[in-house]
Amino acid sequence: MNNYPGETVIEELRLKVPADAKIAWLNAEKEIWEPWLSSKEGYLGRQLFWDKEKEEALILVNWKSKKLWKSIPMSDVNVIQEKFEDNVKTALNVSENPFELIYEGELDKQR
Repeated sequence: MNNYPGETVIEELRLKVPADAKIAWLNAEKEIWEPWLSSKEGYLGRQLFWDKEKEEALILVNWKSKKLWKSIPMSDVNVIQEKFEDNVKTALNVSENPFELIYEGELDKQR
C-alpha cells in the first residue's frame, strides 16, 4: 500500500505482443497513449520493454501519487484504449486487438 501521500507509484502492465506486431504496438503507444498520458496531472513518464522470447511487453508508468493516477475516470481511459486498438487494427489490417492484457497491477517504491 502507498502509506505516504504523494509518494510515487508505478502502474505495471503486461501485454502479449507478437513479434510481427511489435512495430505497430510501439507506434500506437507513441501516437495514442503517450500524448494523452502526458496531459494528465501526476504523470511522470513511462518505460516500455519487450521480451522477444515470451513476445510480451512490459509497460511501467510512473505516477506522482496513486490518488492522482486513480482520479482519471475509467471512461476516459476506455476511450483512449479504443483509439489505441483502432490504430493497431488499421496498421495491421486485422479485426481484433492482437494485444492481450496479461497482467495489470502497481508497484510501490521502497525506501
